[in-house]
Amino acid sequence: MDQSFRKIEKLKGQKLIEKLFSEGQSVAAYPLRLVYLKTNFDDPVKIKTGVSVSKRNFKKAVDRNRIKRLMREAYRLNKSEYFNNIPDQYAFMILYIGKTQTDFETVSKKMKTLMDAFLKQQSLPKT
Repeated sequence: MDQSFRKIEKLKGQKLIEKLFSEGQSVAAYPLRLVYLKTNFDDPVKIKTGVSVSKRNFKKAVDRNRIKRLMREAYRLNKSEYFNNIPDQYAFMILYIGKTQTDFETVSKKMKTLMDAFLKQQSLPKT
């Protein structure tokens, strides 16, 4: 798995996202929460990921977009370390549940904690 976050890896489609939130499981590492669902895609990717920041907590779009950028970058840099040898396909939605602005170091550290928690919950080895 390379360190890019291509269009094919992005979680899209209302039906899949609704199914993810209705049937999926979650792990949390405050201020991040990961909702995941084991599924099958037509595309040859292991994981499709989306990020979300609540409009309730961040009224200004620039604040929400900045946090989403930080989350996507932290995911992009760490995904190959954690998900190289994952056997199944998953849909991920990473949510920012904090109420204050953050910096990249915090997001990156919590993203690693979140991925560790996911692998531990699924009993998968870290690559």
